[in-house]
Amino acid sequence: MASFKKDVSKGRTVWRVQVWVGEVRESATFTTKAEAAAWAAQRETEIRQGGATRGKKHTLLEAFHRYEKEVSAHKRGMRWEIVRMNAIARHKVNGQDLGSMPLEAVTPEVLGAWRDSRMSGDKPVSGSTVNRDMNLLSHVFSTAQQEWKWIASTPTTNVRRPKEAAARDRRISDDEIDRLCFALGFDEQPVQTKSGAVAVAFLFAIETAMRAGEICSLAPGNVTGAVAHLPMTKNGRKRDVPLSKRARELLAYLPPSGDTVFGISSSTLDALFRKAKARAQIDGLTFHDSRHEAITRLARKLTVLELARMVGHTNLNQLQTYYNETAENLAARLD
Repeated sequence: MASFKKDVSKGRTVWRVQVWVGEVRESATFTTKAEAAAWAAQRETEIRQGGATRGKKHTLLEAFHRYEKEVSAHKRGMRWEIVRMNAIARHKVNGQDLGSMPLEAVTPEVLGAWRDSRMSGDKPVSGSTVNRDMNLLSHVFSTAQQEWKWIASTPTTNVRRPKEAAARDRRISDDEIDRLCFALGFDEQPVQTKSGAVAVAFLFAIETAMRAGEICSLAPGNVTGAVAHLPMTKNGRKRDVPLSKRARELLAYLPPSGDTVFGISSSTLDALFRKAKARAQIDGLTFHDSRHEAITRLARKLTVLELARMVGHTNLNQLQTYYNETAENLAARLD
């Protein structure tokens, strides 16, 4: 059986058609009723002949590969999205790689088992990590359903999401900053090593709230006076970052390095920063914590709107995630 519905929105007419045979339901959208009727007749025949959905013919890995070419390729985070899809595909559920399963075999029960094993396996991850992967899976399945017509429905709809981990509230003490700078060999003198450049990058991040990737990709031509221009940021927008006197002093310690101001890649920064933490015997600190520290410090000097503009937050609620002032300091400001 099939049903048809005509929708008109913003001057555009579409025909929505739904077919159901037994427990199998599928839907699609077409520009004309004739196209919708032809599709419905074909799908009803296929379903009755035993080809309930194309989900029997395509595996999750095939869906990942097509998604990579048609969707991920247009995203700034393409590389990391591909890494995540490959990791999901290799994960075993009931002794079988998730990627090798036909799409229709990836049921809510299977995804629930995958979720639980991610959070309680040999290398457990947080609920936030699982939810990010679930969001990616959800978009892959919805694309396979709505655009490719590979499946009739998406299984992620009925999978319980784990609780998000509590937001980080890690502050960085002056003592830790001094120990890290010592471990990286920086002593307020012109930088001659990549380790020294990492130390300056860390201090610069605390002054500006810039992310590691933004700092490492900063080009000399994008620093003019007291402003650093970021032509592309994580959220896909450009941003101008005001530079304090201290931030400009830090830049002056760096030697000319060609394409970028700091002359280090994100991977180099990460590796050297981790080694320095170990030498300085500092636990529980990430480079990104510098953004928390910077926003908390900047909040004492800027209004909420000024701060949001500087750090690139379009949603003011995001600032609450990064603002980590202690109750003791707030109490002192009340006196």
